[in-house]
Amino acid sequence: MSSSHEPSPTLGRTASNRPSPARRPLASVTKAVAVGAAALLLSSCAVANSDGASGGGGGGGAASALRVVLQQEPPTLEPCEANLTSTGVVVRSNITEPLIERNPTTGDLDPLLATEWEQTSDNEWSFTLRDDVTFQDGTPFDAEAAAFSIDRAVNSDLGCNVEGYVFGESDLEVTAVDATTLTVTTPEPDPILPLKLSFIEIVPTSTSTTDKVREPIGTGPYQIDQWEVGTKLTLGAYDGYWGDAPAYPSVEYQWRGEGTVRAAMITGGEADIAMGLSPDDGIGENGVSYPNNETIALRFSGDIAPLDDIRVRQAINFAIDKDGIISSLYPNGDVVASQLIPEGVVGHNDSLEPWEFDLEQAKALVAEAKADGVPVDTKITLVTRTAQFPKVNELSQVLQEQLSQAGLNVELRMVDTTQHLQYQLRPFVTNEGPIALLVQHGNQAGDAQFTVDQYMSSTGAQSTFGTPEFDQKLDDAAKTSGDERQTAYEQIFADQNEEIVQFAHIAHQTGLLGIASGITYEPNSASGDELRIAEVKPAA
Repeated sequence: MSSSHEPSPTLGRTASNRPSPARRPLASVTKAVAVGAAALLLSSCAVANSDGASGGGGGGGAASALRVVLQQEPPTLEPCEANLTSTGVVVRSNITEPLIERNPTTGDLDPLLATEWEQTSDNEWSFTLRDDVTFQDGTPFDAEAAAFSIDRAVNSDLGCNVEGYVFGESDLEVTAVDATTLTVTTPEPDPILPLKLSFIEIVPTSTSTTDKVREPIGTGPYQIDQWEVGTKLTLGAYDGYWGDAPAYPSVEYQWRGEGTVRAAMITGGEADIAMGLSPDDGIGENGVSYPNNETIALRFSGDIAPLDDIRVRQAINFAIDKDGIISSLYPNGDVVASQLIPEGVVGHNDSLEPWEFDLEQAKALVAEAKADGVPVDTKITLVTRTAQFPKVNELSQVLQEQLSQAGLNVELRMVDTTQHLQYQLRPFVTNEGPIALLVQHGNQAGDAQFTVDQYMSSTGAQSTFGTPEFDQKLDDAAKTSGDERQTAYEQIFADQNEEIVQFAHIAHQTGLLGIASGITYEPNSASGDELRIAEVKPAA
């Protein structure tokens, strides 16, 4: 997908069955490569879980239970939190489904629960819905359920992550015209509303509007059978699914924090798919790389000294040896980042250069700020999430060391997913001093608006910065389309790097799955966030 491609928000095609996304050829992965800079790395040793998992396709037999091993247990399966990787990898398009589904390979919008859509005025869109779908509790899917789901996720007081990630403070007016016709009215013209709605998972009207649910009911090919907290999660195929029946009658999710353990479960026949691997985990020929669109960066709290001084934030950018980090920790496809979105996302600025590594310049900026009275000795807490991606522990320690070498007082704090969200999302932790948060941002939508609205606006769900002038640039860009949209967002990323410096970008990542020999699955850029089990088949 080129950097000028924009997913089409126009009419979708009619679908009699669930569309199959276009495929990208598998990329072979060589065996683990010895990694240099040993002083920067931590080694780990582990053995595979010896508990024999039942079923599975690893041996090439008849399809029974598909066994998936994750980095961590999902904190929840609440549908309006499905854009969180640890939740979405299980729930999205497996348990619940959206009206429209974005093809992660082509960027096109495919019909799902909605068969077609059109913009009927500047501020209104009309959607035609399927009439042959039921929820897993037997109730029919209709326009009332669609309107309810949008209202619950966007207009309620639940504080859904998808609201901040996709819609911000904008409410939507949703109307069920009849059983199969839905209209959505936006407060301002929105040329990519169908793309935004692809992030809202549809639930029945019986779903709570006062509390988030842990185990949802949806329209997807699988329903929750049993969740043994701390041990495993089992899904069973939904017999009443409107589309093609999936190949596997059940899915069993387990979770292991060590990548070497997850890899050993594949090579030892205890799992069929392992998520979030590194080439160093020993996956060998069972490793399959894919074009992940995740970007890792440090995000700074901009209202607490010394991070409220732009010179200190610039110094951190100069202090990080991004090339060294990639060559020693992520040498198999990651590239140095200059912005929060990778090439292929609308708005990516090809002309931006990454900050160069210049430790002396970093030290000089810190010294200059100190001379002006900035308390550069104040402790900065570097907050990172355990098991967020491969070698995150090693990376965190490298970042702590490199920032300390620039003359800053940095303390590392590793936290779990629930704790990390308290730093990541509003309302932010405000009583622990200045925070440098390691974030992993994936723009699955393929459009820069989903990045800048949450990370760069004054009220963004994940933004600690913003000015009225910059907010206006974001608002203006959101109303554009085509080449004008591309140019507007290119300028926004340039202005962020020059005028605001809320981030220290590190790398655009490449993903690696472990896939057993008895399994056929071709990963794509969304696989790390939404592993669509219906696309997994037994090997022929």
